[in-house]
Amino acid sequence: MIDHDTTDEFDGPSRSQLRREALDVLKLATTLATLSDAQLDRLPLPDDVRSEVERTRATPSHGARKRQTQFLAKQLRRLDEDALDAVRKLLDHDRQSAHRQTAVLHQIEAWRDRLLAEGDAALDPLLERHPGGDRQQLRALIRQARLEAERAKPPRASRELFRLLRALVDAPAD
Repeated sequence: MIDHDTTDEFDGPSRSQLRREALDVLKLATTLATLSDAQLDRLPLPDDVRSEVERTRATPSHGARKRQTQFLAKQLRRLDEDALDAVRKLLDHDRQSAHRQTAVLHQIEAWRDRLLAEGDAALDPLLERHPGGDRQQLRALIRQARLEAERAKPPRASRELFRLLRALVDAPAD
C-alpha cells in the first residue's frame, strides 16, 4: 500500500513566489538603470552594484542591455533583503516627492490660467490664500500677458507670472 499522507512537506517559498521575487528584482534593476547620476548617488548601493548599474546604462544595444539588466538583477539578488528594501523605500519616496511637485506645478498653472481668464476677480482669492503677493505686480503681469496673447506674441509675461506664482506658493506661510 502507498501512503499518500506523507510528512515530507516543503517549507520553503513556492516556485511561483520565487519567480515573483526575481521579477520584482529585475524591475528594480530596470528602474536603477534609468536613474540619473544624482538620483543614483543618493541610493545606498555597494560599489560593485553601482558599477554594474553604470555598465548597464552605458550598453547601447537592446539585446545586450537586456542581458546586462538581467546580470544587474542577479547582482541585486545577492544583496540582503534589508539593503533592497532601503533602495526601494528611497525610490518610492523620490517618486512620491515628484508626484507632489507635479501637483504643485499643476496648481500654479491653474492659478495662472484662472488669473488670465478672470482677472481681478481671481486675484482676491489668490491673495487671501497667499497674502505675501504684490497685487500691483500681479495685475501688471496679468494685463501684459493678456496683451501678449491677443497680439500672438511670445508669452514672456505669462512665464513671469508663473515664476511669481511659484515663488508665492513656495513661500512659507507666516
